[in-house]
Amino acid sequence: QVQLVESGGGSVQAGGSLRLSCAASGSIFSTNVMGWYRQSPGKQRELVATITRGRSTNYADSVKGRFTISRDNAKNTVSLQMNDLKPEDTAVYYCAADVVFTTRPGTYTTWGQGTQVSVSS
Repeated sequence: QVQLVESGGGSVQAGGSLRLSCAASGSIFSTNVMGWYRQSPGKQRELVATITRGRSTNYADSVKGRFTISRDNAKNTVSLQMNDLKPEDTAVYYCAADVVFTTRPGTYTTWGQGTQVSVSS
């Protein structure tokens, strides 16, 4: 019913920047909290940043001051501007959204397939 597709991942040197984007499409009535998570091999998936429909934001301490999350409610998209990237930012980044469908009641967390971000020193 709903697809979340990430784009913008890639390889960059330390100190560089990348912008990730995620577009949700399908039978969407509304999106509530949207966010980005990341996961490295052998580690638990961790929160990077979230943003509410009213654009209140929450960031992991490790990315505060470097990353900025934003969203377009009309387009059901969420983006993550990543500046001053560090090698420890290397991970698969996943887009997530709490979605209210047009076809059934309730709110469901929907995940994208992930996009690789690699930062070299």
